[in-house]
Amino acid sequence: MHLNNGSITSIELTDSESIIFNEEVIDEFIGKEIQQGFPGAALIITRYGKILKQTVYGYKLKYDENATLIKQAQLLTLDTMFDLASLTKMYATNYALMHLAAQGALNVDDPIKKYIPQYCGCNPDNECRETRLIKDLLTHTAGYTSSVKFYDPTKVSSDFFSQDKYKTEEIIETKLEFQRPRGGDQLPVYSDIDYMLLGLVVEHISGMSIDQYVKINIYQQLGLTHTLFNPLNNRNYQKSDFAATELNGNTRNHTINFPNVRTYILQGEVHDEKSFYSMNGLSGHAGLFSNLNDMSILTQIMLNNGTYENIKFWNQNVQDLFLTPYAYDPTYGLGWRLNHNKSLSWFGLYASDEAYGHTGWTGTCTVIDPKYSMAITLLTNKRHTPYFNGTFDGEKYETGKYDQIFISYGTNSSQYTSQYQYGFDLFTLEFYRNGTTMTYATSDVYEEKAILWGAQKFIDSGYMHTILLEDLRPSTTYFYQVGNNDHG
Repeated sequence: MHLNNGSITSIELTDSESIIFNEEVIDEFIGKEIQQGFPGAALIITRYGKILKQTVYGYKLKYDENATLIKQAQLLTLDTMFDLASLTKMYATNYALMHLAAQGALNVDDPIKKYIPQYCGCNPDNECRETRLIKDLLTHTAGYTSSVKFYDPTKVSSDFFSQDKYKTEEIIETKLEFQRPRGGDQLPVYSDIDYMLLGLVVEHISGMSIDQYVKINIYQQLGLTHTLFNPLNNRNYQKSDFAATELNGNTRNHTINFPNVRTYILQGEVHDEKSFYSMNGLSGHAGLFSNLNDMSILTQIMLNNGTYENIKFWNQNVQDLFLTPYAYDPTYGLGWRLNHNKSLSWFGLYASDEAYGHTGWTGTCTVIDPKYSMAITLLTNKRHTPYFNGTFDGEKYETGKYDQIFISYGTNSSQYTSQYQYGFDLFTLEFYRNGTTMTYATSDVYEEKAILWGAQKFIDSGYMHTILLEDLRPSTTYFYQVGNNDHG
């Protein structure tokens, strides 16, 4: 197992807003999954603008195109760049929109047509483009389907087939029909189309392509050199600088075919088909690449309420607006996913209800928690694994599901967790407080499931079970017993 550590700082627990941060648990957990076959992961945790942990695990290139292990696999490094997939929506498109809003160039309550004049017309159900607002796209309530395979002529009609950016833009702006009514009491339907269109809004307002806008107005201002679209077009980078994704291009082990489909290992090229084939790699929904260091700076901007080292990108009012929960689904803000009702498992157990973030299909995730001035970025290449029976092998590992990594840190000194892996048929947990029994609970474990009796919360997250005790006193030692083994 390959593990590369960057700057690591141990955290001393305090009585208020303390952090239970178990670095060994994180390293052991991810390391074990790397040994079992997960390709690679990169993790950075920051608090108060300082790096607490920066570590890479495993490989950026592990397999060849035949799904055979490479003898000289390429190790991940701290500089390795990843395909961010849908994190593009936040750290390119949302950042551009927030920047424009702060300048007064964009109002999320405006009709889309104000910024894209040709965005007009109604469908037979009298659902009209003129009624759609910018915020409808941001909350995924405009009425678009989740995705359209413009690039595949067997999946769309000839009028909607496109492997040309300008034709795709025309289709989205003037032809693509709504699948349901807009806004109101509609629940969000997560849609790449919404963010493809929002990327075009940025371009229409600014007169610049989305990549140039964020490069000039955000990334260059921050001194970021590893965050960009179409990175192989930059002579400073080569394929070995990137974590690989799919082994056979976009063919899913040669089960999919369409004109110009890539069949080689993807490394440094955006995986997303709509972005690569239909938008020339420049889209508001996918296409951005970055690495750990740059992501730590990008997440810090949010923790700083729109500023970084005296550079102001947007103000508190704009940020608050984009983080306002949508009335009919509080897990959605304007683009951002929110931990408002703690129903999204990938936030982990301990993120506060102020936390927000996003995930990406390639195996990427960020969680930003302003209550604790903390940000976590986990970048993986879980799609760089064999594909059989409709599934990437990397999907079976918990590292690529994020929550087990975020379980490894806590943010409240009044909570204590005990974690165990399968192996006991029957066990008893006894909790003591200064020698006096506090609680008592018994659990049966069978068929990789468990049932807990007693007053404590029992969280079953799949690979590892967690028992959470709440309202414990700081500066008090607690012991628990598993079978005949005492722990503290």
